[in-house]
Amino acid sequence: MSESIIESGKQIEMTITSLYRNSVELINYARNISVRQVNMIQLMTFFTLGKWIVEEQQNGENRAKYGKQVIIGLSEYLNGQFGKGFSEDTLKNARKFYLTYKERISDEAVELFAVKKSETVFSFFKNGNPFTLPWSHYLLLMRIKNDSERSFYEIEAARENWSIRTLQRQYNSSLYERIALSRNKDKILELAEQGQIVTQPSDIMKQPTVLEFLGMEEKAEYSETELETAIIDKLQTFLLELGKGYLFEARQKRFTFDEDNFYVDLVFYNRLLRCYVLIDLKTDKLTHQDLGQMQMYVNFFDRYRKLSDENPTIGILLCKEKNDALVEITLPKDSNVFASQYALYLPDKKELQKKLAQWIEEETGGMDETTV
Repeated sequence: MSESIIESGKQIEMTITSLYRNSVELINYARNISVRQVNMIQLMTFFTLGKWIVEEQQNGENRAKYGKQVIIGLSEYLNGQFGKGFSEDTLKNARKFYLTYKERISDEAVELFAVKKSETVFSFFKNGNPFTLPWSHYLLLMRIKNDSERSFYEIEAARENWSIRTLQRQYNSSLYERIALSRNKDKILELAEQGQIVTQPSDIMKQPTVLEFLGMEEKAEYSETELETAIIDKLQTFLLELGKGYLFEARQKRFTFDEDNFYVDLVFYNRLLRCYVLIDLKTDKLTHQDLGQMQMYVNFFDRYRKLSDENPTIGILLCKEKNDALVEITLPKDSNVFASQYALYLPDKKELQKKLAQWIEEETGGMDETTV
């Protein structure tokens, strides 16, 4: 065996030993810091382990084979030191975490945290912590390949304090694609940077509205009253699906005009838009009569119910089937009445992604290469 091969082997052994030792020191240090910062510490720990694993793998001569051995060996060593908690999958996720978010934390901050073991690292982040969610949320987020979509869900999960179950449901229901399809192209770009911002009536729309939590069969025959009852029974989840700022006021809200009684299926108030939101349910194809009736409801609330400092009422028709051309020709351009199809099952995410990509290409004439 040549001296160069022996020397190379010694070098690899030394770097592995260093990796093992530094990792143990890092984990012991992380476990002794204040519980108040436990989430950030956990994320910083996984970020640093991921960084070190990547750097060690890149130093290997035969990267494909050597790379796998780094994770296997480190997992065995750490579990030997700490009992459990550092499986190969965990370390692979740490590596992926670093590669996904490596621009968020500088080498200087990692040095301060992992090598100098200084708690002043947390004052190093002047604009707030670089990670605002628990590790479990990032495990889900890292499965999202599209950067814009991943950023949107991270912002919304942090802002709305979503549990991991809620985050999973919103992702499975293709919330990002459904909101994006209801926006113009500029607004789509804002979703990745700011999340969903509600400032005007159209901001509350999704296409479609997904009601899979009702447990109703898509092909089953049911009445509008049955649909309404199912929604009331699942009101908390329905409010989450509607979006931000909703407060429930009444079902079958009656008002009388010219001695005739009329009933609005569901009445909400949106505290962000500061206006009433009226919802009518249609289990059949939407007609121009339905649109005209909702416009009348909106006009009545604007004239006789809303206060002078409140904004104009919004009307939403949740329907099984709608014709966009019919909606456009029936309603005036400045109307606050919207129609949204509902689905009783989770939509096909790939189909919605394809539709969104095609829509953006049509909007930009194929000149823009923005990825969605």
